[in-house]
Amino acid sequence: MAKKDISYNDAVEEIEEILHQIENEELDIDILSEKVKRVSTLLKLCKKKLHQTENEVQKILEDIDGE
Repeated sequence: MAKKDISYNDAVEEIEEILHQIENEELDIDILSEKVKRVSTLLKLCKKKLHQTENEVQKILEDIDGE
């Protein structure tokens, strides 16, 4: 499972590393499923962080327009 406090950049780096391992056939078939699940978890985390940031920026812009 992804740590709750993992940063967006750390998640992206981990995803890239796993994808590199898959592309270069460095992963044993026995752990491939585990790594794919990890990537899925990390992607969900990144998506959540992106949506949160988008909402925060939108709120800031609305506050600026309201002044």
